[in-house]
Amino acid sequence: MPVIAEVLAAAETAARPWAKLPLERRAAALDAVADALDGAAGELVPLAQQESHLPEARLRGELGRTTFQLRLFARQVREGFEVIADEADPDWPVGPRPALRRVLVPLGPVVVFAASNFPFAFSVAGGDTASALAAGCPVAVKAHPGHPRLSDATGEIVARALTGAGAPEGTFAVFHGDEAGRDAVLDPRVKAVAFTGSLRGGRALFDLAMSRPEPIPFYGELGSVNPVFVTPAAAEARAGEIASGYVDSFTMGAGQFCTKPGLLVVPSESGLAEAAAERVRAKAAAPLLNERIATGYTAGLGRLTGHADVRVLVRGAETEDGPAPTLLATTASALLEHGDELGAECFGPVSLVVRYDDEEQLLAVARSLEGQLTGTVHGEESDAVAPSLLEELAARAGRVLWNGWPTGVSVTHAMHHGGPYPATTSPLHTSVGTTATARFLRPVAFQNVPKQLMPV
Repeated sequence: MPVIAEVLAAAETAARPWAKLPLERRAAALDAVADALDGAAGELVPLAQQESHLPEARLRGELGRTTFQLRLFARQVREGFEVIADEADPDWPVGPRPALRRVLVPLGPVVVFAASNFPFAFSVAGGDTASALAAGCPVAVKAHPGHPRLSDATGEIVARALTGAGAPEGTFAVFHGDEAGRDAVLDPRVKAVAFTGSLRGGRALFDLAMSRPEPIPFYGELGSVNPVFVTPAAAEARAGEIASGYVDSFTMGAGQFCTKPGLLVVPSESGLAEAAAERVRAKAAAPLLNERIATGYTAGLGRLTGHADVRVLVRGAETEDGPAPTLLATTASALLEHGDELGAECFGPVSLVVRYDDEEQLLAVARSLEGQLTGTVHGEESDAVAPSLLEELAARAGRVLWNGWPTGVSVTHAMHHGGPYPATTSPLHTSVGTTATARFLRPVAFQNVPKQLMPV
């Protein structure tokens, strides 16, 4: 197993050759990785099943998402990155203007911390890796301990495909271990870090990145409860549909999605809580990804159920297959008073229904929330409260939904998967979609430099 110093030395050596590789060859290398991963599905999916406990159909779909986004970034590379050109103008109003070419250049070696809940799409060959490679940066991936054998197998396929497509040695590697991860964040050869995981772990690494003599960008996705607000008009018009969609969304993947709706804010007299409870009772138990997540879920669930202002509507049983979903309830007044406790993310199959008395209280709950990945409104177009509610959510969330559910993050050009802290450490950037490459590029303005002499 290569030590982290060797991995980063090789990445530093590869940085300029990979950045200078013609864009068509860089794009072809990403396509080659996608083809190799598709070709290895028969090897990788069973490994992922063994280590993540996720079903085969889910994993095959996720692998398809992974290779799709690699090819999407390849198309972006072929189209080229933004160049802003100003021609020389001696009559410019504020004085003679020089000839300027503003171009984007790769930052250099990037360290990616893989996530546990998406062993393909947010792991070794996931979106952070794909977007950093597309930007022209070498990547060293810190494997998640929840799927180590899959990480090594995936890493070998990616590295082999890149080398075969002409990428320099050192362009990509996988390493293991928390200590090695901390060392990598502090290493002066590393120019940016991407992380998906817990608030506690991500904040600790972010603080390390900021403590360096040369602080570096740390793009961390940390935590979110993804609140869903239901207006009185929507509750009256389609309570059953909303209850069904909510339960399907928060139990999807055993509640192990970063976009799981952890709060459903409903009118007190709507009966939505009871309708949701009826549907939760019909949901089967499902295994959690690993022991670390199971331990965290048990602790978080215990904190919520032990709170004096929380009522248990459905207590999910612990079975040999894993925990069954749990549904809890509280009031808007309690959430406003105890937001730090009741509004904390609990990763796993549990959600909290919050009853409000009037629209002023509904807006007060929205104003009380921390930064989120998503915020959702179920309403009617005639709702007088809708514009104010959407405005409050836009101030606190990276993606605002209308009459939908936050689980499911489309890989596309306009997607923004991010949000104000503590959802992420950098609300200006996304970890999903083609603008994810912006995290690993910096602008340089060349003034009066002949085009043939420019190093990029």
